[in-house]
Amino acid sequence: MKNILYKLFEHQYLGREEAKNVLQNIALGKYNDAQVASLITVFMMRNISVEEILGFQEALLDMRVEVDLADYRPVDIVGTGGDGKNTFNISTTSCFVLAGAGFNVVKHGNYGATSVSGASNVMEQHGVKFTSDINKLRQSMDKCNIAYLHAPLFSPAMKAVAPIRKSLGVRTFFNMLGPLVNPVMPAYQLLGVYSLPLMRLYSYTYQESGSKFAVVHSLDGYDEISLTTDFKVVDSTSEKIYTPESLGFKRCTEADLYGGDTPEDAARIFDNVLNNQATEAQKNCVVANAAFAIQVIHPEKSIEDCIGIARESLESGNALRKLKQFVELNS
Repeated sequence: MKNILYKLFEHQYLGREEAKNVLQNIALGKYNDAQVASLITVFMMRNISVEEILGFQEALLDMRVEVDLADYRPVDIVGTGGDGKNTFNISTTSCFVLAGAGFNVVKHGNYGATSVSGASNVMEQHGVKFTSDINKLRQSMDKCNIAYLHAPLFSPAMKAVAPIRKSLGVRTFFNMLGPLVNPVMPAYQLLGVYSLPLMRLYSYTYQESGSKFAVVHSLDGYDEISLTTDFKVVDSTSEKIYTPESLGFKRCTEADLYGGDTPEDAARIFDNVLNNQATEAQKNCVVANAAFAIQVIHPEKSIEDCIGIARESLESGNALRKLKQFVELNS
């Protein structure tokens, strides 16, 4: 590890195989906490390269606990996290809107590293028990259209660095890796990122994988479609900037999306949205993210049609019914 750190301190980059070996050694416990923290710090101070992130991704996927749900051709909505905005869990809420609209979802998530509203925090607040049992996950897909994968159960390297990430309390390159290592390797993915350089990085990475994707970024720094400002959407064929007004939404403020100070606060907002009792801003934000995920699955549909499908799922109570079924089955 000393040689790796010296190389990085001299502003050199790792090759793909080097990066893969580093992550494998972290998972095997070959480095002490100070060394791992030093490695993490390097990538907080400079951009990660495509070769590095592909090597890290390959290591995590090679070591993952495999989950065969490919026949469901699922979608995942995920943000990198670490945008510092402390929103309620918009991506997880949007996943239940998709399930309510009849789409198969495999949500991959973890505890919040820099906020109280990580997907796993919200699931735990509802009494959900995390599992890697394939039979239970398939049952959840069959009955609820959605399964939840708690990342540490499927990625030993993520589990190995969890205490260090928690101690640091800031975003790290593991935030970047989370969306790329859903062990199911979903057929479709909507990814939110907190910066334009990351948008380019993920676009290159997804294009190499051949998956169907869209990467979204709100220009004021949110790692999702926040409707607080204009936002950019990039997929395998195009990139476009939208305004909230062009899609029929009102702009909202940072305060409108605040997730609260505790996991209980975040779970309460999550419930309010799915009960169709949230503020207009909270509901619109969820509908917008769900709509662009639907368009990844059905690119032939206009975004206006996709917004309509998402809104119907939420306002009809279908999304709430899926949540209740999911909690009953997975608690």
